[in-house]
Amino acid sequence: MSSNPTESVTRDQAIAAVLQRWFGFATMRPLQKEAIDAALIGRDSLVVLPTGGGKSLCYQLPPLVLDRLTVVVSPLIALMQDQVDGLKLLGVPAAAAHSNLTADARAELRQLAASRQLRLLFVAPERLFQEEFLRWLRGQQLAAIAIDEAHCISQWGHDFRPEYRRLAELRQILPDVPVHAFTATATPRVRKDIEQQLGLRDPALLVGTFDRPELTYRVLPRQNLTDQVAEAIRRHPDAAAIVYCISRKDTESLASALSQRGIDARAYHAGLAAGDRTQISSDFRAERLRVVVATVAFGMGIDRSDVRLVVHAAMPKSLEHYQQETGRAGRDGLPAECLLLYSAADGAKWRMVMQRSSAEGGNDPEALAAQLDLLQHMQRFAGRARCRHRALSEYFGQDYAAANCGACDVCLDELDTVPGGQVIAQQILSAVARTGQRFGSSYVIDVLRGSRNEKVLQRGHEGLPTFGLCAEVPAMRLGNYIDQLVDDGVLQRSDGEYPILQLGAAAAAVLRGEREVQLLAPKAGLEAAPRRRRRGGSSAGSDARELDGGEQALFDAMRALRRKLAAELAVPPYVVFSDATLEELARARPATPAAMRNVRGIGQKKLETFGARFLAVIQEHRGHRPAEAE
Repeated sequence: MSSNPTESVTRDQAIAAVLQRWFGFATMRPLQKEAIDAALIGRDSLVVLPTGGGKSLCYQLPPLVLDRLTVVVSPLIALMQDQVDGLKLLGVPAAAAHSNLTADARAELRQLAASRQLRLLFVAPERLFQEEFLRWLRGQQLAAIAIDEAHCISQWGHDFRPEYRRLAELRQILPDVPVHAFTATATPRVRKDIEQQLGLRDPALLVGTFDRPELTYRVLPRQNLTDQVAEAIRRHPDAAAIVYCISRKDTESLASALSQRGIDARAYHAGLAAGDRTQISSDFRAERLRVVVATVAFGMGIDRSDVRLVVHAAMPKSLEHYQQETGRAGRDGLPAECLLLYSAADGAKWRMVMQRSSAEGGNDPEALAAQLDLLQHMQRFAGRARCRHRALSEYFGQDYAAANCGACDVCLDELDTVPGGQVIAQQILSAVARTGQRFGSSYVIDVLRGSRNEKVLQRGHEGLPTFGLCAEVPAMRLGNYIDQLVDDGVLQRSDGEYPILQLGAAAAAVLRGEREVQLLAPKAGLEAAPRRRRRGGSSAGSDARELDGGEQALFDAMRALRRKLAAELAVPPYVVFSDATLEELARARPATPAAMRNVRGIGQKKLETFGARFLAVIQEHRGHRPAEAE
């Protein structure tokens, strides 16, 4: 950083003025100041901040201080457009260059570019390298190139995109323009690869805290999927939820099952017609749709800040995917729940998908090995009863100091030891051994539950000593016990389309009673995410208490007004104000524009645009509680 104290003070004053005027913030979150300083002095940077940690401010603020254009490379049109919509409401001259622009939007972009007023231009990597665009870019006085979702450039990351590899060419095309890389999920190995691939020069390496204290993580055995998902959704009435599945077929069947239970849910996947995908995405962002059941094709372009629940109906294929997808919950810093419904069979399914994909793509052994390694880390996380916050932090290379996070199934003591678990484990292992280690879970469960179906009778397995020993245990629960034994290494499950169970190295010791096995089951009646500490800097104060009755009524009324305003402006409601801002308004109940200006997230332009209408709603609800002195 600059060694000139006067220059530093001047820069800090400029940052503070822009932060308050345009964005309505008096303070910044951790590492935002360092990232902004790097941009202002023209130094390359690699910034790793968790989803919702404030990455966008790091590249949105500097061009307003420098009064020059920053080009932001972004992978998805929906993501670009939401950011542009939000910036325009702040009064920031911003635009996106993509194939879906309307004639009016194209004209506006040309006018802003010609007048040199444009400060932020979002572009996909494919559009960036079109010769006409590059020719125009060389003629601009660029402040920087900012690359969002920078992990996409690394083959060691979770979302490698070949088109991102070309971004390395920017160093030769625009040698004097600083490059800033931003991502939410990157292990030390991926960070190093990003730096090398982009040719970053002595970058400021800024890695934030990966832990999201406002998220409650739960990893529960998948037993009755529809019941479990419906129960989780009902723990969060009137809140937005995203449910992730592995396959397109799974999204459709689960969305249909939830709809039959009175839950308004829609399936979303890449196989839908483009118009259908656009409509579902638009309905979700506009708060017309509460629940989306989706493959991972959904979410990366969704910046809705008030998602209170993310469910994985099956295990994702890496901890990076898990961190990014769960990170879509609680982006406004308020508490949210992340539920993973896990079966060890998910790992076998993912391995089959990866191997098939590798074969179709030309068999790259190194790339396949990297994917399988990521999958193994994910399975270890899901299969072991260990503090989830600690496990995630340590995976991304950071220590976790707290002995009890107070926000995961393990630390909340939501798992019970199954009575007689040792005996049940021995019965399962014996059934696997006595049927010749030639069958999958379903068949072994049939034998244990005493099923007299045709296959069991044909093989004479109704005469085995283990036949019917677990007749009273539900099949889904037995399947989960088998998963736990696989995760514990006592059993092994082969790869392939029809995996079979085999005894693991420790099975003999368990059968002889020389090694103890504990089986776990979730307790009944889980609560919604507890009200916990918020992420640092996400709120103007430390008041994280729940809203009282009058405050909640005001909050709901302001959400209704927000939806109305968003519909009038054809933008998603959360770009008007976040839930965190509405909560603070509900508590503070400002009576004047000056008092409203003190609420975090309300800049000058938004105050001018929306202030009077929100103050009117607040005044209507003032009678619910004695007004405090403003």
